[in-house]
Order: sequence, then structure tokens, then C-alpha cells
Amino acid sequence: MNDKEIELNRYDQRAEESLKQQKDDLNKIPSLVNEPYEHYFKIFEKFKNKKKLLEIGAGMGENTLRLVQMNFNVCSTDLSPNSVEVMKRRFRKFKNFSAKKADIENLPFDDCTFDLVCSAGSLSYGNNILVMEEIFRVLKPGGVVILIDSLNENPIYKLNRYFHYLRKKRSKSTLINMPDINLIEKYINRFGYGDVRFFGSLTWIYPILRIFLPEKYISKFSNWFDIKINVKKSAFKFILTLKKNFNDK
Repeated sequence: MNDKEIELNRYDQRAEESLKQQKDDLNKIPSLVNEPYEHYFKIFEKFKNKKKLLEIGAGMGENTLRLVQMNFNVCSTDLSPNSVEVMKRRFRKFKNFSAKKADIENLPFDDCTFDLVCSAGSLSYGNNILVMEEIFRVLKPGGVVILIDSLNENPIYKLNRYFHYLRKKRSKSTLINMPDINLIEKYINRFGYGDVRFFGSLTWIYPILRIFLPEKYISKFSNWFDIKINVKKSAFKFILTLKKNFNDK
């Protein structure tokens, strides 16, 4: 069994448990209210004129609700068929939502189809170059890409991910494909324009900070610290906004 099949089975089994519950758990989708994700969603507000949105590697729709509520025409995709079924159930009341099984390395859409493409934490589940080229291909000229993901530079976070691999909670390919500064630069060069922001140089110490600070202050302190040190390679998360040149097809 290859790594893609391992991850597919892992997420398909998780989604199967959700399907067995047979109840509308839309309100239980994690809101992920923290600095990186709040910034991620705010970026979409700037592009409300761009209606046709593709979300890749969407899982069970953990980050989809707010996109649908912004009135984009959202097509959310995932390799796991059970995850796709969960999303269809969760968002069945929204006429501006559809879900489709799709491999991020080989998207089942025509060239230049979408105004926006986004991903929240899915880049490491495919070959970096194949995924980048597929995003570029399905995006219209002048279209925008918004990506939030973990960064593979800080040795503390790299070690933690390796321990998860040893415990069989992630596959080896997700370690290899975890985005780094070099990949971010490749994306920017490919699309012609890119803006990146880094977050969470102190995420590793959150358990200790919780002893001394209320939750709401930890995020503020972490954000202040990131800005103060101009965080980059020590970051836990990054948000990359890209724009495809109008003369690119």
C-alpha cells in the first residue's frame, strides 16, 4: 500500500464514523478561531467579486462554512469519497455549494475554470510540483490562490511531525512534501505575484503559556512576538496569496 492509499484510508475511515452518526453536525465544524485562520478568511473578503471558488483537499469541510457564507460558488474536493459525502450532507442547504471526489495531483476540471483556488493544510498530501501545476492550470488568468499550511523549517516542528510518523499518524510522503521556504518561492515564481505571511513561532510552547496566560492573550502575545522578530523560518504556519498573470493560460 502506497502513502496516498494509506492517507486515503485514514481519512475515509474518519469520515465513515461521521456518516454513521446520521445527524446534521454543521454547527460542530471547528471554527479554528486563531490568528492564522482569521487572517486566512479575511483575505477572501478582498475578492468577493471573484465568484467561482475551488477548495482542494477540503477533508470533511472543516474550513468550508465561512467560504460558503461569503456567497462564493464553492466546489470543495477531497480524495476521500466518504469525506465528500460528509460535506454534501453538511452543506446540503446551500445552493452555492457542491462537492466532488478529486486528486489534488490530477484535478478533474478544465483549464482556466476557477476565479479562486484555496487550500487549508492539504499541500503535503501530493507531489509539490504536480499540485502547483494543477492549481495553475485550473485557475483563470487574473485568478487568485489562497493557501494556508504548515511550514517545514523549524526543527522543533519537524521533530514533532517525525514522531507522528513513527506513531503511524502520518505517512512518510507527507513529511517529504511538507511546504518549505523553497516551495513558497517556486509558487511565487510560477504565478508571477505572491504575498506571504508567517505565524506561530511560539506554537511549540503553547502548553506552557496556558499555565500563565488565558487563551485569548496567548494568540495576541504570539502574534506580537511574530511581528517583533519578523518571523519566517521559525514559523509554524504561513499564508500565501498568489495571482495568475492575465497573459498566462
